[in-house]
Amino acid sequence: MNEFTTVTYEVVGRQAHLTLNRPERLNAINGAMPREIRRAVEMANDDPGVHVIVLSGAGRSFCAGYDLKDYAEAGRGTQRAVWDPLKDYRTMKRNTDDFMSLFRSLKPTICKVQGHAIAGGSDIALCCDLVIMADDARIGYMPARVWGCPTTGMWVYRLGAEKAKRMLLTGDTIDGKQAAVWGLVLESVPPDRLDARVAELAGRVAGVPTNQLAMQKLMINQAYDNMGLQGTQILATLFDGITRHSPEGRWFQQLAATHGFHEAVAWRDSGREIPEGGGEIPAQLEGQ
Repeated sequence: MNEFTTVTYEVVGRQAHLTLNRPERLNAINGAMPREIRRAVEMANDDPGVHVIVLSGAGRSFCAGYDLKDYAEAGRGTQRAVWDPLKDYRTMKRNTDDFMSLFRSLKPTICKVQGHAIAGGSDIALCCDLVIMADDARIGYMPARVWGCPTTGMWVYRLGAEKAKRMLLTGDTIDGKQAAVWGLVLESVPPDRLDARVAELAGRVAGVPTNQLAMQKLMINQAYDNMGLQGTQILATLFDGITRHSPEGRWFQQLAATHGFHEAVAWRDSGREIPEGGGEIPAQLEGQ
């Protein structure tokens, strides 16, 4: 019953270690991963011996977002006929709630980021209570340029309005050092210090009684709820569906289907103009 296909789960002392485990795809999100994250978090919360959850990614990257080989190139998640917004909303809201299990968990969650925490991977990371990045790791939400809206809404709650707009109006990424300076994440450390620093912080948290941890976390989280976090996520999740079914969103998906998702992402992230109203799919891309 506790077998996973996209994550691993291990308890060591008072710490539960939850690891995204699709390293061959840079831990990209598939259909199973959100459910398995939630299930692992529930296991940790049900275990009286666990005081803190450490989330990480296997291999050279924390998480490269949704697996665009499936979602963009193969068209999974893009409805072919008239868009049914509630069908889309049900799927993405469930994923959002699964990611938010890290935020709602009564046990504190610490995220370790190496390589990348981008697109949907940034949603996962920013749902954690504490995030520590390697100095050279990158975080950002590039689908803000086309084909996405961050459904958890955590960018604005962590950064404030202006810096959140700076990131989401450009789709740029920043490194761990800049993320820490801005307050998006707790700390940035040299890559060879990342494991040790996360272990040090997790050990410090693990020494606190679970009831104390739960009360402090619930009190702090309530402030975000009072600020309208749930309403923000409802709106963001609806907008996310719209972005994938707008003329420009359909253009991006068709570009991926025609030329492969790597080429579509290269166009998106290069800063080249996204054609208003979609436009024609280029028969040949520059540089091919």
